[in-house]
Parts: sequence; structure tokens; C-alpha cells
Amino acid sequence: MTTNPDTPADQATRIQTPTLWCDDGWTATVIKNEDDEGWAVAMTADGAREPALVGPWTMGRNKKDPKPLDAFAFSTLVKTVTEFVGRQRQQQHAALNKSFTIDTGAGRVAIVHAITPDDDNPTATLSATNELGELLAEVKVSPAFRLTRASAADWVAQSYARPRTAE
Repeated sequence: MTTNPDTPADQATRIQTPTLWCDDGWTATVIKNEDDEGWAVAMTADGAREPALVGPWTMGRNKKDPKPLDAFAFSTLVKTVTEFVGRQRQQQHAALNKSFTIDTGAGRVAIVHAITPDDDNPTATLSATNELGELLAEVKVSPAFRLTRASAADWVAQSYARPRTAE
């Protein structure tokens, strides 16, 4: 089903003023920069409480007021914030999920230490899968467990017994 972008429901969520644009799941708000006499633009995802990205915004011709938002600037801001959020998610995923591939007599085994973040009680698992993606073993470990190539090889060599340093 296709929708007409000019339907009343779509117009209600689309705002296009010189200092506020809402469209494509994002809101761009031009704000006074608290650090100096310039301006900034905050990009906030629909439903989010805090902006995903705040950056400098250009002064207008009178060197006093902000340059008005327009369609080109808004689409550039959406592209920038989307790329920024994507890189941020990749970095967080990499920080929470370490992995190594170990060659064994039975073939290659992928070892993954995956942390589930939680402010009060983070958890983690250590898992092993074969080349076909079949789960060979999975144990709970401390989020502080340090997965290295050597610790992964030791875990495989010990037939996937819970590592002593897993606490």
C-alpha cells in the first residue's frame, strides 16, 4: 500500500518552519548555543527524550539570527545523524560482543562473549558455534570475563567447561 505524502495525517506530523523541521522520523531544532553567541541544531528521533546529535548551525546574513532550515539542510542533517547513530550502534555492539574463531580437530569454532548491559545487573554469556552455525555450548560468565584468543582456545580444549575465571 502506498500513501500520498500530502494526506492530512502526514501533514500533521510534518512541520517546516525556519527553526523547526519535523519529518522522516526526525526533528531538527535550531537553538541558541549556550557556549557562545552562535547557534546550534539538535537532531532528535521521534519519541526520543534527548537529541541524538547536536552540532553548530550557521548564522544568517545579518550575523545575529540563525540561518533558516530548508529542505536541503534538513535532508543533510537527517543523513548525518543517521550515519552517526549507525556508527554509535556499531561501536556499542563491538564493545559488548567480542569473538574469536578457533581451529579445532572438529573444524572451526566461533567463540563469542556477549554482554547484556543493565545499569543494575549486567549479564554475559560465552558461546561456541560450529561452522554450520550450530550451538555447541553456552555458559553464563561475568561481564568482566576477558575473552582472548588464548582463553577461547582454553575453553574449547576443556570441552566447554565453565571457565574458572568466569566469575
